[in-house]
Amino acid sequence: MTFTELAKARFSVRKYSNKPIEPEKLQAVLESAKLAPTAKNQQPQRIYVLQSEDSLAKLNQLTHCAYGANTVLLFTYNEDEEWKNPLEEGVHSGVEDVSIVATHIMFRAVELGLDTTWCNVFANSKLEEVFNIPENEHSVLIMPIGYRAEDAEPSVRHEQTKELSDMVKYL
Repeated sequence: MTFTELAKARFSVRKYSNKPIEPEKLQAVLESAKLAPTAKNQQPQRIYVLQSEDSLAKLNQLTHCAYGANTVLLFTYNEDEEWKNPLEEGVHSGVEDVSIVATHIMFRAVELGLDTTWCNVFANSKLEEVFNIPENEHSVLIMPIGYRAEDAEPSVRHEQTKELSDMVKYL
């Protein structure tokens, strides 16, 4: 499958089946995090795998975005390990690094026949408190991952895109 085919095959799944992810597939997906580039290769990302009934119940109290998945990945970054721009105060790489890692995971999941959804509809501070995330880590997103339900369909907005000329400017 080419990258373009992979990207076109992927959509945000908002309804998952009960079929568990095979451990070797989950491991392969998580291994793809090591392939993702991060600023100065500092790798500040952390990935928490939520699978227990207790952790999924806690998550469901915080957001509606688990969509019935029996595995959800919680992505954070460690502020002590993220790259900080020495030329401008307050510019740092944590969110970008996590986003690159999450994208690698998302596409590797599709390659392995799994589905995902990128979600950030939750109160970050509450999520971090409930899951006892260390104070120097900051949550960025959760990603339900698994097998889509038979009746899962892409959002009606899935194929809507702006014109390339609205996104790209030549200077």
